Amino acid sequence: MVNSLQAQLLKAGLVDEKKLKQAQRAKKKAAKNEPDKVHDTAAAVEKARAEKAERDRQLNEQRKLESARKESEAQVKQIIEQAKIDRSGGETPYQFASKNKIKKIHVTDEQFNQLSRGKLGIVRLSGKFELIPVDVAQKVMERAPHWPVIIAKVEDETPAEDDPYAAFKVPDDLMW
Repeated sequence: MVNSLQAQLLKAGLVDEKKLKQAQRAKKKAAKNEPDKVHDTAAAVEKARAEKAERDRQLNEQRKLESARKESEAQVKQIIEQAKIDRSGGETPYQFASKNKIKKIHVTDEQFNQLSRGKLGIVRLSGKFELIPVDVAQKVMERAPHWPVIIAKVEDETPAEDDPYAAFKVPDDLMW
């Protein structure tokens, strides 16, 4: 039986019976080729499973990396908490650069000298700056390279031969 759209097209004279039968044959042929689509569908399902397995593997890898990062940060926090130096009672301001800004903390005179000589480091923990020994600062940088650790760089500058002010050494811990 001819469906209504085909009947309407036939009545309007837009198609003839030959084209109508040809369209029906093409439709039957497509129905016969359906088993090929089943094989294609099985291949597509297998491909989708493989892609999902790959995505799951990548997600698991990211989760492992994230957990390892969190674990190392927890270790760093614990190391800092155990090794931090008390700077209460400090009245000497020590200025340093952190994230392109100048920060100031108050330390004792002895701590100021150790900071300027590179024997102490500064690390930020829970929004506060803490003083830690240099060996602990090295451990922090190894375990968490993205963690901001500030250590003063001590440079042995040899003056140029023709420097007229070579005999007049300027101290690096001048207070203005």
